[in-house]
Amino acid sequence: MTAIAPAAAPRARGAVFDRAFEWLCFAAATLLLTALAGVVISLAIGGWPALAKFGPTFFIHATWDPVAEVYGALGAVVGTLVTSAVALLIALPLALGVAIFLVELCPPILRRPIGTAVELLAGIPSIVYGMWGLFVFAPWFARHVQLPVMMMAPPGTIWETLTAGVPNGAGILTASIILAIMVLPFIAATLRELLLTVPAQVRESAYGLGSTTFETVRLVSLPYIRTGAVGAVMLGLGRALGETMAVTFIIGNAHGLPTSIFASGSTIASTIANEFAESAGLHSAALIALGLTLFVITFIVLTLARALIGRQVHA
Repeated sequence: MTAIAPAAAPRARGAVFDRAFEWLCFAAATLLLTALAGVVISLAIGGWPALAKFGPTFFIHATWDPVAEVYGALGAVVGTLVTSAVALLIALPLALGVAIFLVELCPPILRRPIGTAVELLAGIPSIVYGMWGLFVFAPWFARHVQLPVMMMAPPGTIWETLTAGVPNGAGILTASIILAIMVLPFIAATLRELLLTVPAQVRESAYGLGSTTFETVRLVSLPYIRTGAVGAVMLGLGRALGETMAVTFIIGNAHGLPTSIFASGSTIASTIANEFAESAGLHSAALIALGLTLFVITFIVLTLARALIGRQVHA
């Protein structure tokens, strides 16, 4: 008796394109990594003359003197980290409050307009924030905040040292506030979307057990989104670290370590924006080395964020 051969399984529609699709995806990933490597290599080559001349001292002293060709990145690095950290301290509680209000407390008729307004704030160009900060916010801040605080500080105390500076409204704290306003929409919109992923049954169960809104948010919603919330914070921090024009307008652009919250300062991005067009030779190499430093700082921050997210996922 002749055995009947089994019928061949029909080939899936589009299977002929699978191999091409795989190669296209691989090429896209490879192109991204190649571009990233190219950026790092070009920054390293361009900044090498400054790094070779000054060595590790480039990162541990704050002298920046193009006339004497002495360059140190410490002032710009400290300014970048301080303004970004203060901006996050200001923006994160406000963004969390906005997100919780939109999800838990806002009347339905206002939820969409307010949510749209928050998202539109993220689309305002940074130079607009900088001009508003320079011409509107800085004079108001100097008159109503900086001068009263400086006058109330007891002479010879640490408070006088922390609030010393020229009362013109431009400085570290002003730049941090402008940065906070800029990153707030990004963090608030992301946290809002994360809170919307909390299952309605989970929140309703908490309310059914007698929990208040505060208890439900603190004990149910925030633990549920904690991993994504870290990503939202890192998104805001990345925007703050690399912001250029708005900070350049309002920080005062003074080299050296900031000595008070009202003192003028600089960031890595503002220093590059101010000086790169007129730089040459060692000066240009020092600015490129600053760009490499900012890249490394951002990479370290993202690496720490990934490590924190991985720890929370496996907890």
